[in-house]
Amino acid sequence: MILLPTDLRRRLLAQGEALGARQVPLLKLFNPLGAATWLASELDADGDTLFGLADLGFGCPELGSFSLAEIEALRLRYGCRIERDRTFSARFPLVVYAEAARRQGRIVERERWLCEAAISLGLDPTQFRANPHG
Repeated sequence: MILLPTDLRRRLLAQGEALGARQVPLLKLFNPLGAATWLASELDADGDTLFGLADLGFGCPELGSFSLAEIEALRLRYGCRIERDRTFSARFPLVVYAEAARRQGRIVERERWLCEAAISLGLDPTQFRANPHG
């Protein structure tokens, strides 16, 4: 599986160039055999450095940069590799996912927890409408 198709690469690069905006995660990668999950909202011009929320399954998700090449190079048991969640569509900015992950100890997508995190950050969760076009 291609982890970063061309259209998604372009969108991540564009968000990486847009300073000051509330970036929404566009990419979710996960370990199909474990707890590791990454949400990426930006891609640097080098084409490898992603910025987002990383959760390696130890109970302490972190915002920061990570290498796409390193993630692609991971080899798991049974011939598995890291996968892209093709159905992932974020509704909230990355900062809301980070706050919800801090509260829950892992990356979460449950609407209630994300709304609570948004409110705790002083954001109105209703301002983030679902985008039917991804």
